[in-house]
Amino acid sequence: MASEVILKQKEEEVKALAEKMQKSNLILLADYRGINVADVTTLRKNLRNVQGEYAVIKNNITKRALAECKIEGLDELLVGPTAVITTEAEYLDSLKVIYEYAKENEFYKIKGGVIEGKVVSTEELITLAKLPSREVLIAKLAGSLLGNITKLAAVLNEVSKQKENA
Repeated sequence: MASEVILKQKEEEVKALAEKMQKSNLILLADYRGINVADVTTLRKNLRNVQGEYAVIKNNITKRALAECKIEGLDELLVGPTAVITTEAEYLDSLKVIYEYAKENEFYKIKGGVIEGKVVSTEELITLAKLPSREVLIAKLAGSLLGNITKLAAVLNEVSKQKENA
């Protein structure tokens, strides 16, 4: 039977993880088989650059933390080695880092996750990761609006020239 000290330590781990999960916009579960320490170090650095965190946590502790946060539907994903990625910042940035890494490493798999409190599938996460960043979308919108305004200005200029000639 486990000692009280070990049980207390595990309870504290669950509580700390649950608090982190409640604050997070993204909770991502990934299978990290087949990657080496250097790759994990690079991945952690890339995640820190976008305010994300990468941790390898025992599945049992993760299950208990998810239950404490009242998040259901991820227990079946907690089989085998599982990394937990969290961020309180913009979730797309961390998701894109993990997606790009998974594309380059065939063994690394996104299992599923939670975005802003909603459980999402692997397919939904990958679809979101493929979207252009917010800044790119805003730039495209601004470019298309500017193009339309330029065309309107040219048409109005031609109308005024025709009126002057008439």
